[in-house]
Amino acid sequence: MRKIIIALAALAGATVLTVPQTSQASQAASGSVTFRGMTLAIPSGRRVHRDTDRIKVITGRCAKPTAGYFTPKCEAFWIFGPQAIKRGQEGFSPYTGKQPFYPASDVQRCPFDARSGQSFGTAYSRGSRPVGRGHTAAFTGWKGQCLRYDNNKRTGTFHQREWYLPTSKILVVDVWDNPRLAGVLAKATWN
Repeated sequence: MRKIIIALAALAGATVLTVPQTSQASQAASGSVTFRGMTLAIPSGRRVHRDTDRIKVITGRCAKPTAGYFTPKCEAFWIFGPQAIKRGQEGFSPYTGKQPFYPASDVQRCPFDARSGQSFGTAYSRGSRPVGRGHTAAFTGWKGQCLRYDNNKRTGTFHQREWYLPTSKILVVDVWDNPRLAGVLAKATWN
């Protein structure tokens, strides 16, 4: 289990992999989203924000729809490509699936509470999951908790679910336990 000292990290400031907002395009989903040959059927009305190597699909309330990864209070899932995977583990190491996707070098904000930082424990689930016909993802579910920056009190828990397709160089990350996402991924189509 990764140990985090939240009080020190809060003072250290944030270091996060970011992409300039100017390269990002925003649109309402038109029934599907295609990324690196994978097409997902998305319910109409969902907002999609994309840049060259990642897509954010907003599935519920979102205070800042165009904000980057780790922005609290934005119910969404992310689809990442090779550049994000290359720096997707803590300290900006390549993502392997052995540790949670965490493209940062310090404590990041909790998904639902900006006054708390996130900390990960052990994986609660590992295995393979279908992502369309003929494609299988390595699935990992991680236990996460939110600890207040000022006093380390736990403010809540969450699960980070990850579907990793190393051959296709695609990683899907969800911290909101979206109940439809596994089904959407299972029905993906491929070019």
